[in-house]
Amino acid sequence: MGHRLWAKDFPKPSEKIKTKFLIVGSGISGLSACRYLNKNNESDFLLVEMENHLGGNASNGENKFSKFPLGAHYLPIPNKEDLELIEFLKECKIYLGNDENGLPIFDVEQLTFPKEERLFFKNEWQNDLIPQNGIFASVKEELKSFFGMMEIFKNKIDSQGKYWFDIPISKSSHEAKELDQLTFLDWLVNNHFKSEELLWLLDYSCKDDYGLGIKYVSAWAGIHYFAGRKNNWATNRHDQVFTWPEGNARLAKHLSKVVEGKNLSQHLVYDVNYHQENVEVLIFDNQSKISKKVIAEKVLFATPQFVNQYIFKSKKLKNFNYVPWLLVTLTLKNEFGGAEELAWDNVIFGTEGLGYINDQHQNLNQIVGEKVITYYRSFSTDNCKKARRKLYNLKEEELKNLVLDDLKVAHPEIEDFIIDIQFHKLGHGMISPVPNFIFGEEKQLAKQNIDNKIFFAHTDLSGISIFEEAFHQGIRAAKEMIKV
Repeated sequence: MGHRLWAKDFPKPSEKIKTKFLIVGSGISGLSACRYLNKNNESDFLLVEMENHLGGNASNGENKFSKFPLGAHYLPIPNKEDLELIEFLKECKIYLGNDENGLPIFDVEQLTFPKEERLFFKNEWQNDLIPQNGIFASVKEELKSFFGMMEIFKNKIDSQGKYWFDIPISKSSHEAKELDQLTFLDWLVNNHFKSEELLWLLDYSCKDDYGLGIKYVSAWAGIHYFAGRKNNWATNRHDQVFTWPEGNARLAKHLSKVVEGKNLSQHLVYDVNYHQENVEVLIFDNQSKISKKVIAEKVLFATPQFVNQYIFKSKKLKNFNYVPWLLVTLTLKNEFGGAEELAWDNVIFGTEGLGYINDQHQNLNQIVGEKVITYYRSFSTDNCKKARRKLYNLKEEELKNLVLDDLKVAHPEIEDFIIDIQFHKLGHGMISPVPNFIFGEEKQLAKQNIDNKIFFAHTDLSGISIFEEAFHQGIRAAKEMIKV
């Protein structure tokens, strides 16, 4: 439906709605903004969403064997300084208080169970994603050197006490912004990092959070992946993350409680006019096929800039790169994997994809039926538009071959176990922090409100598409709306 914004062939509005605050887009940023408004005694708001569900990239599907993610699927343990996110985890009953040593107590059913992750490397599975088995001493030394440097970056602060690398990014110092001007690969070469094992690991890591690999993301972003998270709150839990069979849809569901009775799904915003006293927003209802006019005091667009550019002429932006993703849900016979226990995260060295998640890993019951896994693949390239067209033009059989070529490296007989396979194409899966974007002027301009009436919040205004950034973007924009 979003592609109709190109034509704007909508009927004239035949209904009128009044609200104080209108929030457009129900991804984590939009839902987080609604939560903040609600917590600050602002209950007169309305949320509109183009899709038939809430959550944006934090959505899920379900079959008779398991729920499964259709986007983001985990949340790392936050830094101790992130008090707003910690408060939210308390609301969700994920964080249950502190023990006698002051360490946080979590609902262990929402933390990754063992084994958390494994890597198929040199024809065998090993625990952990850092290549270990049969590597040269020089590679071990390089890995040690790299992670030693990341520990230094992790603790770097400027003269004002700001971390060089922090989450949300808006809290980060500008001390290291020159690192935003070159690619991560160039920085690695300049620092004499060259082993295949290390470069693969860093490429995989960048694709995981940014969609693009080390050739294309900035050095600042590459270092931020390892230095932004401090591991300084739950210091006894270094490797675990919060996760659920449905992925981050669990968190979206918690946030959605505040919009019950205050949201309209399958409603597409297609035009905005603002006046001295209010903002008029035209919306198409895809169920009843009518247009509606919403009159609001203030409007928050929690939508990406590739959507906003069709509504606001001032939003024609060039340096915003959205990486296409392919997610594939495979239902497999119970015997899949053989004697090898599936980990939560299963990665295959040297392949194009990011491996697969065992969707039933957090299941407390014994799995006696079929197994359900979700394969992830981003399309890392210097031309995201071209990659997007290529992805959408791939037929089902071509997609299947793409996926199985990867998985057969570790599971050569996987085809014998497939019961069902579902493909999910995310054309604009996530913003990617290419050089000169994190600290670039274009991103700052896109964040600015219009006449203190129209506001913007989205992970593309941070530069990194992770839950924490979306959560804080919503809070930032909602604070602005109330303040002005």
